[in-house]
Amino acid sequence: MLEASAGAPPGPGSPAPGSPAPAVDAAAPATDTATATARQRREFAVLLGEFRRTAVLLPLGADESPLVADLDGIRWLYAFSDEAALARFALARGDAARAWDYQRLLGARLLDAVVPGVGVPCGVALDVGSEGHEVLFPPVLGIVPDQVAVDANEEERQ
Repeated sequence: MLEASAGAPPGPGSPAPGSPAPAVDAAAPATDTATATARQRREFAVLLGEFRRTAVLLPLGADESPLVADLDGIRWLYAFSDEAALARFALARGDAARAWDYQRLLGARLLDAVVPGVGVPCGVALDVGSEGHEVLFPPVLGIVPDQVAVDANEEERQ
């Protein structure tokens, strides 16, 4: 047990010399973490619900297919909440001068119909290039249909 050096008064909140150390609640950090995790899951569920009900822009490449990025075995469809977000993306990639064709569709249609049609593990990257507003919707249970979720077991995929 560490003790205060001789002559130094105990700091605020520290026990008086010679008194037993206060009990530490070892469960408190785990409870705080569990509470924070539960709160973050609720917030993400609200965000996912809003995304599913909102029309988003799906930019198209030169061949009229959706603009995508591949990273670590996952294909990401780019989607944007509005033309200003798409413009920030274009500017960030040095492509602001070109005309951007896009489709407008509900987030639910993107997750439930477009993602499964891609044929490889696929999620949605929303508002890339809008610093602090980017959101990833990965291809996992609860976000995309079970049959294309990377964390679903074989029984759930059928």
